[in-house]
Amino acid sequence: MASLALSFRKLSLFFRTTRVISCQESCAVLSRSFFSTHIVGDEPILVRDFIHSALYDANHGYFAQRSRSVGVMERSIKFNQLEGRKAYMRYLDKIYKQSDTSWFTPVELFKPWYAHGIAEAIMRTANLSVPLKIYEIGGGSGTCAKGIMDYIMLNAPTRVYNNMTYTSVEISPSLAEIQRQTVGEVRSHQSKFSVECRDAVDLSGWGEVKEEPCWVIMLEVLDNLPHDLIYSENQVSSWMEVWVEKQLDRESLVELYKPLQDPLIKRCVEIVNFNENDQAKSSLLSKAKGIWSRAFPKPRKCWLPTGCLNLLEVLHRVLPKMSLIASDFSYLPDVRIAGERAPLVSTKAHGSSSDYESYLDAKGDADIFFPTDFLLLEQIDHYCSGWLKLHGDKPKTGKKRRTIILDTSSFMEEFGLPSKTRLKDGYNPLLDDFKNTKFYLSVPTHNIKNPNTISLEVEQIPNRWLGLDGDDH
Repeated sequence: MASLALSFRKLSLFFRTTRVISCQESCAVLSRSFFSTHIVGDEPILVRDFIHSALYDANHGYFAQRSRSVGVMERSIKFNQLEGRKAYMRYLDKIYKQSDTSWFTPVELFKPWYAHGIAEAIMRTANLSVPLKIYEIGGGSGTCAKGIMDYIMLNAPTRVYNNMTYTSVEISPSLAEIQRQTVGEVRSHQSKFSVECRDAVDLSGWGEVKEEPCWVIMLEVLDNLPHDLIYSENQVSSWMEVWVEKQLDRESLVELYKPLQDPLIKRCVEIVNFNENDQAKSSLLSKAKGIWSRAFPKPRKCWLPTGCLNLLEVLHRVLPKMSLIASDFSYLPDVRIAGERAPLVSTKAHGSSSDYESYLDAKGDADIFFPTDFLLLEQIDHYCSGWLKLHGDKPKTGKKRRTIILDTSSFMEEFGLPSKTRLKDGYNPLLDDFKNTKFYLSVPTHNIKNPNTISLEVEQIPNRWLGLDGDDH
C-alpha cells in the first residue's frame, strides 16, 4: 500500500499495488495505441513541450484519454459517523470501486469543508468593501467554486455575495461543462459564475490588464504544469538544456543536450541559482560540497518549473493586484526518475497503479506530476511580481509581496472546520493524512492612495498568521 503522504490529489494511490514498468515492457504495451510519432515529429522538442503534449494534447494527451479522470462524488462523506481510520479506508475503497475514475480531488473528498476553509481565508484577508473577484485556474468538477460561493452566500454580508464574480479558467471543454452544471445547482450562483474554456498560460486569452484586486486559486495545478530538464556532465560543468528526439528507428525517443539558449529556461535557472545561493550564504557546507564535487564528479539532472514561471509571469502581468492561494505536493515518495524535483509518472489500469522508470515512456497513458518546491515558488512569485531583480544593475520595482507557506493541517486548523472531518475515534484524515502537501498564500503589500482605486489591505492579515514580527518577509 502506498504511503498516506502520497494521497492528497491522487487519493486512489492509497489502494494501489505498485510495480515498476521497464522501458522494454512499456514499449510493448504502448505500441498498440501510443506511438512516439504522436508527440515528437521530425525535429527535436524541449522536454516541457513533450510533457505538455503527453498530458494535454486534445487527441492523445492523458487528460483527453482519461475523460473521467476527475471524479465527482454524489454526496458528501459523513465523517462523524465513521468509527475510525480502518472504516474510513474501507469506505474510500468502496467509493473507488464503484466509480470509474482515476482520483477524487481533496476538495471533492472533503466537500464542502475544504472549499469553506479557502473561502474563509479569502473573507478574512480581502477588502470586502469592494467587489470580490475570484479566478480559479483548473476548476475541475466545479466543487471548489460552488463550495466557496455557498460559504460566501451564507456567511458574508449580502452585498459581498451579490456583487461578487467567480471566473473559472479551464482548458478542458468537458470539465468546463461539468463546472457549469455543478455551480448551477444553486440558481443565484449562475449570474455570478462563468467558465472561460482556454489555457491560462495564453496571454492573449486574458485580454486587457485588469487593475482591480482579485483572488486567484490554484488547487493541484502546479504539479501538472510542464517542466524543463537540464543536464550537466558533472557538478562543475555548465548546465545544458534537454531536448527529446527520435532515434533512427523512428519509434523510440532519446535525450539531446544543447547549451542553454531557451529564454524561459535561462530565466528559471537564474531564479533557481539565486534561491540556492541565498540559502547557502557561502556556508561551510556549501564549500565542502564544492570540494567533494571536484573530487568525485558525476552527472546531474535538475527539473525546472518553467510552466509555473510562465503561468505566474502571465498572471502578474494581467492581474497586477492579485492575491494567490495555491496548494499542492511538497514532496513525492518513491520517485524513480533521476533529477532534483523529478516527477512521478504513473498509470492506472484494472484498479492498480504502475510507475514508469522514464518520463519518455509517458505517451498519453500516464499522469506526470511533480513536487512543488515552495521556497522556489516564493522566489518565482517575487520575481514575476517585479520585486525580485536578479541583476544588480537593475533597480527593484514595487514592494515585496507578503507570503506564507503552511502545512495543509495548519491551514485547515486556522481557516476550516476540522471538527466536520473528524471520525468517532478522533482520527481526522484532513489533518492527519496529508503530510506532504502545503498551501502557499501571497498578497500584494502596496496601498493605493487614490480612494477611487481598489486595493487589498494586507494589514488585515495578522502577523501571527504570516509568521512575522514586524519583518517584511
